[in-house]
Amino acid sequence: MNRRTRTLIVVGIAVVLAAFAAFGVLRVLQNRPVVQVQVAERHVVVAAVEIPTGTMLTPDMVRLQPWPAESMVPGAFTAPEEVVNRGVIAALLPNEPITESKLAAVGAGAGIQTIIPPGMRAVAVRTNDVIGVAGFVGPGAHVDIVVTANPRNEFTSRIVVANIEVLSANTNTDRAQTQQGAATPANVVTLLVTPQDAEKIALAQSQGQIALALRNPLDVEMVETRGIRMSALIGEPDPPPVTRRTGGVTRVVAPPPPPAPEAYTVEMYKAGKHEKVIIK
Repeated sequence: MNRRTRTLIVVGIAVVLAAFAAFGVLRVLQNRPVVQVQVAERHVVVAAVEIPTGTMLTPDMVRLQPWPAESMVPGAFTAPEEVVNRGVIAALLPNEPITESKLAAVGAGAGIQTIIPPGMRAVAVRTNDVIGVAGFVGPGAHVDIVVTANPRNEFTSRIVVANIEVLSANTNTDRAQTQQGAATPANVVTLLVTPQDAEKIALAQSQGQIALALRNPLDVEMVETRGIRMSALIGEPDPPPVTRRTGGVTRVVAPPPPPAPEAYTVEMYKAGKHEKVIIK
């Protein structure tokens, strides 16, 4: 028997032994009993269905869900009766744990009033497709209020309130649709404002026409504008030439300068501070 043959025999025997060993290990693993590790669990209250903002919770909207005890959700509830008859101030998805931060206070009821922070007010503004920026002004959007009025018999437009949040469009308070970029025409938009801004908007609606200017919610810079008047928008026409006849000769003289525009004062409230701006 030569050397090559002996090598092949040794290799063959090694392969056969390795196959038998692998088969034996496989059989042992298959026959090994399953060891179940007990995980400590607790039950938390979760949403059984999708629940929009402003909804009053009822027993059929919630259910108990097992939850690992070592990773409990802060502020979660363990009994359905603890959340029933409380208003939702943040939309809930199915199987989402219900926490204290997403519910209104006990006895506060439901509806949009439960999501108004202390010290703020909700003001409704009547809109159409133009004022509502083609339906893209929805819950969670941020807008500026532009008023067009006719003081001193000259139409003027100016931003009177800036960077205010939209609470609802019609009766819809769901922000998810706005975040998806869907346009939803609304006849009434409810805005979250300070009491001072509420007064400005009420006066603007009664004395002029308002428009909503949609802005990026990440753009929080306050921009001061002086407004725009009709005369500045279209430009003042040149006055007709003035002629004067002296000694039988007619001469064209320069027209008198136009009178200086009358200045008026606008009172503004910004971040709780009272300011007066003189506009010329």
